[in-house]
Amino acid sequence: MRLRRKNRFAAEVSTASLNDIMFFLLLFFLIVSTVANPSVIKLMLPKAAKSQSLNKQSISVSVSKEKRYYVNNTPVSFSGLENAISRAVEGIVEPTIVLRTDKSLSVQDLVDVLSIGNRLRIKMVLSTDSK
Repeated sequence: MRLRRKNRFAAEVSTASLNDIMFFLLLFFLIVSTVANPSVIKLMLPKAAKSQSLNKQSISVSVSKEKRYYVNNTPVSFSGLENAISRAVEGIVEPTIVLRTDKSLSVQDLVDVLSIGNRLRIKMVLSTDSK
């Protein structure tokens, strides 16, 4: 006598949690690609809630409301600013200049100082006040 099963075994794959897994993978890769992107431009505005600190050796360039220029608290004229900056960065491997300008100055005054840093190939960071 031959006995047969009434129910045959059917192999099934449960895909109920597959949507959740795909969502978490998509979210993970979106976050990682945003963090790992080297071409992201960070802008530092004159007013900021939080400030970013620099751990490298930096040179301070300040511009007052009256357009007086200071390199590490030493007053210099605008014509001598490029020479003063180049002397201040001598011997520093990756120099960084922290640019402190009065908020009443025009954008052109800021660009004039930034162009000096660009000619000398020095990284310049705009300093901000916290709110």
